[in-house]
Amino acid sequence: MEHGVFPGELIPSAEVTDEAIDSYRLLSADIASGVAVVSTRLRGRDYAATVSGFLSVSYDPPTLLVSLYAESRIAEAVVDSGTWALSLLSARQRGTANWLASPGSPLEGLLSQVDYGRGPVTGAAVMEGCIAWFEVRTTQVTTAATHQLVVGEVAAMGRRASADDEADPLVHFASAYGRLA
Repeated sequence: MEHGVFPGELIPSAEVTDEAIDSYRLLSADIASGVAVVSTRLRGRDYAATVSGFLSVSYDPPTLLVSLYAESRIAEAVVDSGTWALSLLSARQRGTANWLASPGSPLEGLLSQVDYGRGPVTGAAVMEGCIAWFEVRTTQVTTAATHQLVVGEVAAMGRRASADDEADPLVHFASAYGRLA
C-alpha cells in the first residue's frame, strides 16, 4: 500500500501570514475540549474567565495547566495572585460560559450574574453546579506565543454537581459550546 502526502498549507516559520493565522484558527476550532472557568482573588477583587485551554499535567503530585491570553486581566491577576481555581462546567452552565467569555465584561460585579461559592484554600470563586473544581498554587509560568501557560499544584478539589450533571460536560467544538450527547 502506497502512502501519499496530505495536501495542505505550509507555513514557513519566518513568514506567518494573516491567511495562515485564519486557517489555523479555523482548523484548530475542531479540537474538542472541555470548558471551565478559571478564577482568582487579588486585592479583594474577583477575576474570572471562561477557558478551554487547560489540562491535567500530572497525578503525582496533582498538577494542572491553564493557558491564558497574556494581555488579559485574568492572566495578570492569576500570575500576580499565585493561586487560582478551575471549575469544570456542565452543559447546563452554557450561560455562565458565555457571560465570562464576553469581551469587555465588567470588572465590578463580574460574578453578580453567576452562582458561586468560595474555595476553602484560595478563596477564589468556584462555580455552583460545576462538575468538579480544583484550587491551585502556581509553580511555574511560561510564555508561549501570545499566551501565559500557568502550571500549579492542586491544593484542594471536589465535586459540586449532581450525578446527572457529571455525565453532561460542556464542550467547545467548531467555535461553539455544546454537549457530548
